[in-house]
Amino acid sequence: MKTNKNTTPVNKALLQELLAVAESPCLSLYMPTHRTHPENLQNPVRFKNLMKELETSLLTKYSKDEIEKHLQPLVEITSGDGFWNYTSEGLAIFSSPGYSKAVDLATSPKEMAIVADTFHTKPIQYYLQSTDRFHVLAINRHDIQLFEGNRHSLVELELHALVPATMTDALGEEKTDKHSTVASYGGTGASMHHGHGGKKEEVDIDSERYFRAVAESVAEHYSKPTGIPLLLAALPEYHHLFHQVNKNPLLLEDGIKINPTAISIDKMAAMAWEIMEPEFLKKQEELVSRYNQSKANGLGSEDIKEVAVALVEGRVDTLLIEADRIIASRITNLVTGNVQNKAINNPRVDDLLDDMSELAIRMGGQVTVLNPDQMPSESGVAAILRY
Repeated sequence: MKTNKNTTPVNKALLQELLAVAESPCLSLYMPTHRTHPENLQNPVRFKNLMKELETSLLTKYSKDEIEKHLQPLVEITSGDGFWNYTSEGLAIFSSPGYSKAVDLATSPKEMAIVADTFHTKPIQYYLQSTDRFHVLAINRHDIQLFEGNRHSLVELELHALVPATMTDALGEEKTDKHSTVASYGGTGASMHHGHGGKKEEVDIDSERYFRAVAESVAEHYSKPTGIPLLLAALPEYHHLFHQVNKNPLLLEDGIKINPTAISIDKMAAMAWEIMEPEFLKKQEELVSRYNQSKANGLGSEDIKEVAVALVEGRVDTLLIEADRIIASRITNLVTGNVQNKAINNPRVDDLLDDMSELAIRMGGQVTVLNPDQMPSESGVAAILRY
């Protein structure tokens, strides 16, 4: 799959980069995108509508000249040659004075356009969680494909330049030669060459070298930066060999034991989720159970004001927030934790849950974004306290 050269992928470094930007106004735009014609003709239309939302928000504080200046980076990013021809499932664009970045998303986000003192990063945090995201490495004797998926879909990724796409990329033209020895017979001094180790042995040696190179490069350029699980899709006989050479702790023991080229991407996605779903449900249950136990011991809260105070005091160990819920408020005092309700189109106001999650991360806490049916509270927030 071709990707857009003007966009960057999502990883943990990107999130830290977004959290470090402090100069306002911070413009955050999220939109689902279509990959194929004619549906992708909707992409620029949808973008223009979201730009109007940003403009409306900026109008409450800035002049028209200032607004044009703040919106110009988004226009420049998307006006590049063929920008809308290489979109994935979603797009996010972030811009503030001196900073702008377009981000390619492998899943479809909820459409939104927010102007605030900081970037709206909750969808990025949700995207980065390993709870229901995973990679699938489809490999055979000749080449590989890498996919990123969740419970809903599987999308092929364009391979990093340092990940060998084929055995030739990994080994070059130097395939393993037969091992041979030279022996003399009958005292004549005539030498005869005899090969030891047939074709199968050569194939096994090359496969081992190839699989090792793939395992190391995928771990370095995909697993480490994202922290999400990896599934292997390959013929049954390749699983044992790949696991032997693998040192990536994120590779799951279970995998898809079938020739990946013999099934559709939808079938592969369904088979992958059958493996991942128990892992996903287990993590959610453990997290919710931990919160409920903490709350019973007086170390858990779902009260927004209490959680805000605990956040500014650095007492939150783990914060659970609701994925698509928007609370138009802001923490106005980082000493007292005072919360003030404001309109979401106020260019200083972001979603309170987003602000809380960013504060938790800055204070060394862990954040998990959950769907509404997974949340153990009705307020949109639940915090496990350190003390």
